[in-house]
Amino acid sequence: MKKKSFTLLEMLVVLGIIGVILSVLTLSFSIAQKKSRDSKRKGDLRSIQSGLEQYYSSCYVYPTGSLAADTPVACETSPPVISVVPVDPKDGSAYIYGPTGTEPDIEGFSICTVLESDVNPNFCLYSQQ
Repeated sequence: MKKKSFTLLEMLVVLGIIGVILSVLTLSFSIAQKKSRDSKRKGDLRSIQSGLEQYYSSCYVYPTGSLAADTPVACETSPPVISVVPVDPKDGSAYIYGPTGTEPDIEGFSICTVLESDVNPNFCLYSQQ
């Protein structure tokens, strides 16, 4: 009687094909995660920019210093315009905020981050006033 079974070579070929498919899927998933985090970063910066413009409209000046994740952004005379400052989705670090000008003449601001999947990794938004 002749038994029907797979040869060692056939098994190795199948395992090789499965390995290639898994590596392609892993790479695709990794790229999708980077793009998702970049999209979140851009959205966070736009919401911070909007909040800072609201701050300016009620306080007539942009905030000085840095934007801490656990500190709301508000004037003394108004409720917070940003109750929770967003942080980077990958490592939880704060975005890079810098007022332009010197106190008391803060002319504007820039808020920046580094993207993972773009050709140009630096992404910044600036004040609109």
